[in-house]
Amino acid sequence: MAQVPSFTRSLLHPRYWLTWFGIGLLYLLVLLPYPIIYQLGTSLGRFSMYFLKRRVAIAKRNLTLCFPKMPQAEHDALVVKNFESVGMGLFETGMAWFWPNWRIERWFQISGLEHIQKAQTHHQGVLLIGLHFLTLELGARIFGIHNPGIGVYRPHDNKLMDWLQTWGRMRSNKSMLDRKDLKGMIRALKQGDIIWYAPDHDYGPRSSVFAPLFAVEQAATTTGSYLLVRMGKPAIIPFTPRRLPGGKGYELIIQPEVAHFPLNNEFEAAAFMNKVVEKEILMAPDQYMWLHRRFKTRPEGAPSLY
Repeated sequence: MAQVPSFTRSLLHPRYWLTWFGIGLLYLLVLLPYPIIYQLGTSLGRFSMYFLKRRVAIAKRNLTLCFPKMPQAEHDALVVKNFESVGMGLFETGMAWFWPNWRIERWFQISGLEHIQKAQTHHQGVLLIGLHFLTLELGARIFGIHNPGIGVYRPHDNKLMDWLQTWGRMRSNKSMLDRKDLKGMIRALKQGDIIWYAPDHDYGPRSSVFAPLFAVEQAATTTGSYLLVRMGKPAIIPFTPRRLPGGKGYELIIQPEVAHFPLNNEFEAAAFMNKVVEKEILMAPDQYMWLHRRFKTRPEGAPSLY
C-alpha cells in the first residue's frame, strides 16, 4: 500500500497554528452531547447561507439541472435542508475523527452487513460505492468499525490537514490509496479487500465519458469504475450513511450487490453506474454535496451550465 502521511515536527510550524486552533475548537465542540451538536450544526448551516452565496447558487443550479420539474417551494426547502447538512457535515467530520467507537455505534443503526459477509465468504473483493454525502466521513468510520477496508482519497494541499484526515480515516481503515492509484486499487480488490470508491464527482475530461445523470444528458463521469470492475472482478456494493431527522442519530444502509454491470464499453458502464448513483442520492437528497460543481466539465463546444 502507499505510504500514508505521518506526523512530523514541521507540522508545528507557525504557518499551521491557525489550523491547529480550528482543529482544537472542533475537538472541544464534538465533546458536547449529540443533541446540542445537532442544533449547533444545523444552525451553523443555515447561517452559512448568508456568506456562502456562491455555493448556495451552485447548489440551486445543480438541483434545477437534475430535477427541472421540482416545484419551486420544494426546491427552496431542499436548499435550506441541504445547507443544514453542510453545517452538520463539519461537526460529523470531527465526530468521525475524534469520537471513540462506542459513541459512534450508540448513534447508528446498521442494516445489510450480510451483503459484505457474503462477498467475503466467496473470497471476493468489494468495490464499496460511497457517494459524496455530507455524512461521508462518519459513514466511512462506522462502516470501517465493522468491516475495515481501504479508503480512496485526494491528498490535501495543507500538509497538516493531509495528515489529520488520513489519521482520522485510519482509525477504521487498513490503509489509504490516492484516488489516481488505479493499479493499487485493482491489486487490493484481487486480494479480497474492500475499496471505498466514489464515482459521483466531476474529475475533469481526462479518463471520463459523458453519460446521463438525472436530467443532465451529458455529465462527465469517471471511467475508473469500468476499469476496477473489469480488472478486479469485485462485488459492487453501494452504501448510504443517512442522518435521521430531529437529531435522532444515523442509519447506515448497505445495499445488495449490484448485478449485471456492463463490461462492453466505458460509456455503458458509466451510464449504469450513474443509475446506481441516482438511486443512492434519492435516499437522502438533502444530505448530498450539491454545493460542488458536478457538471463543470462539458463536451467540446458546449456552453457552461454555471
